[in-house]
Amino acid sequence: MSQVVVIGGGFGGIAAALRARKKGYAVTLIDRCPRLGGRAQVFERAGFKHDAGPTVLTAPFLFEELFALFGQSLHDHVKLVPLKPWYRFEFSDGNHFDYGGTLEDTLAEIRRINPDDVEGYLRLLEQSKKLYDIGFTKLSDRPFHSMAFMFAQIPHLARLGAWRTVWQMVCRYLKSDYLRQAFSIQPLLVGGNPFDTTCIYGLIHFLEQAHGVHFAMGGTGALVDALGTLMVEQGVEIKLNTTVTSLTNQNGDIKSVEIENGEGHKENLRCDYVISNADPVHLYKDLLPKQATTWTARFKADRWRKSMGLFVLFFGTNKQYPKVAHHTIWMGPRYKELLDDIFNRKVLADDFSIYLHRPTATDPSFAPEGGDSFYALVPVPNLQANIDWEKTGPLLADRVIDALGERTLPGLREHIVDQFFMTPVDFKDRYLSPDGAGFSVSPIFSQSAWFRFHNRGEGPANLFLVGAGTHPGAGLPGVVSSAKVVDRLLPEVELSQRL
Repeated sequence: MSQVVVIGGGFGGIAAALRARKKGYAVTLIDRCPRLGGRAQVFERAGFKHDAGPTVLTAPFLFEELFALFGQSLHDHVKLVPLKPWYRFEFSDGNHFDYGGTLEDTLAEIRRINPDDVEGYLRLLEQSKKLYDIGFTKLSDRPFHSMAFMFAQIPHLARLGAWRTVWQMVCRYLKSDYLRQAFSIQPLLVGGNPFDTTCIYGLIHFLEQAHGVHFAMGGTGALVDALGTLMVEQGVEIKLNTTVTSLTNQNGDIKSVEIENGEGHKENLRCDYVISNADPVHLYKDLLPKQATTWTARFKADRWRKSMGLFVLFFGTNKQYPKVAHHTIWMGPRYKELLDDIFNRKVLADDFSIYLHRPTATDPSFAPEGGDSFYALVPVPNLQANIDWEKTGPLLADRVIDALGERTLPGLREHIVDQFFMTPVDFKDRYLSPDGAGFSVSPIFSQSAWFRFHNRGEGPANLFLVGAGTHPGAGLPGVVSSAKVVDRLLPEVELSQRL
């Protein structure tokens, strides 16, 4: 029977495994973590639950499609709740901006901050829809490994001004500094600097307006669990706490996948096809021999710019903060300068901005009665910076707690009952993310579409790629869409070879 081995159990790998299984392949999925989800792990400590990875669902139809492949409904397994607001922006001078809900909700907030920007926002949203119609609807599930296909898209991309950055696009339509920051920050959700990320990612505005922002009750981990159950029901074999150590290449094909479990036992799995949800830099530099890859893959692995790192502080409190939204974007006093420190100068500045997640605003099960569960995510330089995280981590955690206690969570330090953190070192060690990057390679124009790591392997003929480092990019909609790209490339199974 035809065998597919999927490397990595993140959302891209899960979606690819389900699509390969639907085509009739025998599928084995391998992940080094103790549970499925890749970076979407779940930590439970002291009665608190913490989603460790993505917490925002902006395109639930992509997950509905996976259950529909097998005649099931997502909503029979997971309850999705629309959020309002989607995000609350808190600025260092005390101003705030609630973004999300209905279009009228957003316009009312814009009107409160700067009435002159209402019309500009509507034109920004119109431009975002044009980007969405091309960048998401037409191209997000299309293979970009052909130069001819890329050239065919140039007129569309030129017409949309794709060479502009997200910041440049937003500034064409909005005048308020508050609103310019709020509506340019989306690239950070996929690992990009708004000041050099292509404005194609401006499609996120319309994506949010068209499909809303949701939260899965029980957390992102509940969605992972539902997908895991679906895989088991459909006969996908899952091997956790298992690391892929090498790929055996022969005559232009991967013939077997070497794996090692947590106890040091090694074995080889035969395969007809491999779908990699591993970081492409790790794939091409560490798993495949140099002679088995193309020069373009090696060049990208050596030269492509990586996304920023992430410092994530998880904590629980014995007090509730009912006025704090589910998602708070806590803005520091600097914007462009801080991002330049993180992405370009690669220094850890004295100031910072924070993405604060309070799931108990929607789902009280994340904390004991009377308490709240939080994580505070701080963008930081990746490991290309000279930062000793063993020493710096505790110091940064204290600074974050003090800052949140002063502005957003009064008396925080006195009410924390449990805390721990992750640094870029953890991303490197736990997820084999080169340089501890939070989102693989950066989504700048010269590293997007055809220029990004291709979904069709650049070397072995039976290798395919999904996940943040390949087309269309990072974020849940991106990685799940990358599995749709591979679905187009993976051959149908002959009836005699079906499981």
